[in-house]
Amino acid sequence: MSAVVMSRGRAATRVKEPVVDRVFLIGVYVLLAVFLVIVLLPLWYILVSSVSSPAAVSAGKVFLWPVEFTWRGYETVLTNSKILLGFANSVFYTVVGTIVSVALTVMLAYPLSRANFVGGKFLTGAVVFTMLFAGGLIPTYLVVQELGLLDTRWALIIPKAVAVWPAILAITFFRTSVPDEVYEAARIDGASELRILWQVVLPLAKPMIAVIALMYAIVQWNSYFDALIYLRDDTLYPLQLVLRNILILNNDAGTDVAAAIERQQLANLLKYSLIVVSTVPMLIIYPFVAKYFTQGLVLGAVKG
Repeated sequence: MSAVVMSRGRAATRVKEPVVDRVFLIGVYVLLAVFLVIVLLPLWYILVSSVSSPAAVSAGKVFLWPVEFTWRGYETVLTNSKILLGFANSVFYTVVGTIVSVALTVMLAYPLSRANFVGGKFLTGAVVFTMLFAGGLIPTYLVVQELGLLDTRWALIIPKAVAVWPAILAITFFRTSVPDEVYEAARIDGASELRILWQVVLPLAKPMIAVIALMYAIVQWNSYFDALIYLRDDTLYPLQLVLRNILILNNDAGTDVAAAIERQQLANLLKYSLIVVSTVPMLIIYPFVAKYFTQGLVLGAVKG
């Protein structure tokens, strides 16, 4: 009985941490808090500026709280047909482009990850080589032109469908995270390579797929340079290119000074409203893949 009481007493006794460890831990928390403020402060400033009056934004009166609260910026954005069309185009490019990119990346990475694939090392080296040395803008444009993709939606999807870094992540995952015994058991059961990939490997690869899908989606959503080069039809413009044209190229103010000032003030307000509108979709998507993204960060890491 006394032994039980003594064991409980020891369990209840807290181990006192060394002073150095506590100071270090406090320093870590303070540093993380500083980084958090550095990251959140610009985001908060953009948000409060987007709901402040154009005059207050142009005068620099906005800092931590909205000045003369108004929804004018969002009303202007959401009633602009070009912005709504650009938003719809960006959704299409992001969804279709991500599906195509993930499918092609998996189709490339799976055979290269298998040790019995003839020429796998050479092809893997060729893939890595393209990350270090690219053909350049003009040769790429000529290829897109010869393929008949200019001024089509596929010009923003096919040329950058496969990126090297996501392919390397997928190859590493297939090599290190799927045991060879799984492949051998599936082959003994008479499964083909395609069936092994579809029914065995891909269900185990959800973290990896979520990571590379998020990478491709972010690149597609934020891309505007490819559209600037390959597209001439403004009905195909993605949101980012529409925003660029509104904020940078829309400088025709006419001769009316008062109208020019009002237009410039509204343009300054639209910058913040457009940033919020263009950022919201990615903020909505991220929580659904966050748990997989955290697991995917350690792909290829050394396990001990």
